[in-house]
Amino acid sequence: MGKQAVLKGAGLVKPVSVTRIPGRYLVHQEGLPKLPVPPLRQTMGRYLAALQPIVSQEELEHTRKLVEEFQSPGGVGERLQKGLERKARKTENWLSDWWLQTAYLEYRLPVVVHSSPGVVLPRLQFHDRQGQMWHAAKLIAGVLDFKSMIDNETLPVEYLGGKPLCMNQYYQILSSCRIPGPKRDSVVNHALSMKPPSHITVVHNFQFFVLDVYNSDGSPLTVDQIYVQLEKIWNSSLQTNKEPIGILTSQHRNTWGKAYNNLIKDKTNKESVRAIQKSIFTVCLDAPMPRVSDELYRSRVATQMLHGGGSRWNSGNRWFDKTLQFIIGEDGSCGLMYEHAPAEGPPIVALVDHVVEYTKKSETVRAPMIPLAMPQKLRFNITPEIKKDIEKAKQNLNIMVQELDVKVMVFSHFGKEFPKSQKMSPDAFIQIALQLAYYRIYGLCCSTYESASLRMFRLGRTDTIRSCSQESLLFVQAMDNAAKQNQEKVDLLQKAIRAHRAYTDMAIQGQAIDRHLLGLKLQAIEDLTTIPEIFMDTAYAVASHFNLSTSQVPAQTDCVMCFGPVVPDGYGVCYNPMAEHINFSVSAFNSCAETNAARLSHFLEEALIDMRDLLMQTPRSKL
Repeated sequence: MGKQAVLKGAGLVKPVSVTRIPGRYLVHQEGLPKLPVPPLRQTMGRYLAALQPIVSQEELEHTRKLVEEFQSPGGVGERLQKGLERKARKTENWLSDWWLQTAYLEYRLPVVVHSSPGVVLPRLQFHDRQGQMWHAAKLIAGVLDFKSMIDNETLPVEYLGGKPLCMNQYYQILSSCRIPGPKRDSVVNHALSMKPPSHITVVHNFQFFVLDVYNSDGSPLTVDQIYVQLEKIWNSSLQTNKEPIGILTSQHRNTWGKAYNNLIKDKTNKESVRAIQKSIFTVCLDAPMPRVSDELYRSRVATQMLHGGGSRWNSGNRWFDKTLQFIIGEDGSCGLMYEHAPAEGPPIVALVDHVVEYTKKSETVRAPMIPLAMPQKLRFNITPEIKKDIEKAKQNLNIMVQELDVKVMVFSHFGKEFPKSQKMSPDAFIQIALQLAYYRIYGLCCSTYESASLRMFRLGRTDTIRSCSQESLLFVQAMDNAAKQNQEKVDLLQKAIRAHRAYTDMAIQGQAIDRHLLGLKLQAIEDLTTIPEIFMDTAYAVASHFNLSTSQVPAQTDCVMCFGPVVPDGYGVCYNPMAEHINFSVSAFNSCAETNAARLSHFLEEALIDMRDLLMQTPRSKL
């Protein structure tokens, strides 16, 4: 889709009852600055600093020579830098399309576990289908309420440090879907089409239904009306012997790309697939999962949100390519998963916060009960070849389920108010605790990725905060050193936290190093020149191998996002710092003997407590 299409304000759906300020969104977007290309020498200096705590002295010296050569006057670096600066002048955002392609659409591992995050919402107080459907009805109404703000361009603009943020991602998450291709995928967004979709998809017992959610006058269905429709869906999908067609979307992308082309050769299948892709979002009415203790409950729900629990449980009750899928279990489990290509966590969480607030309002408008049409069941013709593809997908998905180790921990000793009381950034405090936990387990530091928002810029996505720094290394080495005085440890902690804060500020202003380095590398590929040596260097491979992939996704709701590790021997760590507690999710792969999610969670809890105790036991120094 062209950039113009993405930003067109005029073609948006408008329920009749709401007045809208046309073009308000477009005017806002055009006022945003463009993403800068950082100075070459600045990035090279910061790259060497980032390598210091994670590579040997010998490797660092070798890289220093490559850097000197790369940035020498009239050298390769300067030529590539000029290419990037030219691209920045000619496009709305020099990075966004490259990033969408390389980080998501050309990534061939399954989106399940490897790319799509899940969100665990607070447990709901019901254990039957009536409760499940009432909640689903309220949730659908809540999303439609949020959608009306997107459609009417009345979404309040978000700010970060007093600067307005790009709101484009909100316009990408509804009525959109990923489509597999044999070598690269694409994303289709129907929200801007001439006749925008007015239906959602509901999936129950592996069967998909089209549910129209607007009346003929353009007003959304009421909670009551939606409930009646969900009941009809439930009653016409009681049998569980259907082929779980949705499980195909969990495959390796090339495999799914081939199976997809085969699937849509049939006209009925093609129409059914298009109906799912076009739908505003999907609601998965899940069967109950195996019961576990209260302590393990959240971790179990995290697996349900990430992969559905396996082919025997709810993994067939999904269309993993769909941008937004809300999941509601008959046993009170609740959450969502989203396909990562169109958006990051914060817009998704803003939607979640709105929907959760909406569902708390108990008022239901008793609508005049005009009989509504039966929701349409989507039909699929399953050939022997498609059946074989489904069996293969089940096997591979069940291996992934066995592979993933997830632990959700509610850290209850303190929340973000404690670091604030110490004049410390809560995010930096948590990141340094994570560095300490990792160091205590492994005796060394690792390349650490924390996502930073680039939404201060037009069409901005993310860059990397490298949480492992020389300052964090000095602190973690000192922390358990009995020869060091507490005061020195506190000073080192403060320095580490200040360094993290400074890196964060630099990243959100578009001055971090990772996307710039990627841009220089992709520019070389585009120019069809040889890849510069700096990118073939061991140190670059070490720097790009993120054993800790982390993200802070704060929410008003007491929820937590979760995602898989990005390397086979790594961890995925996501957290939501609330006022008096912190929700963490930690993931690892069972096939790696060195990693263990429960162990990292335990060490993280200890690190946070020890850092608090250190600060409490040491007289306040002058910051």
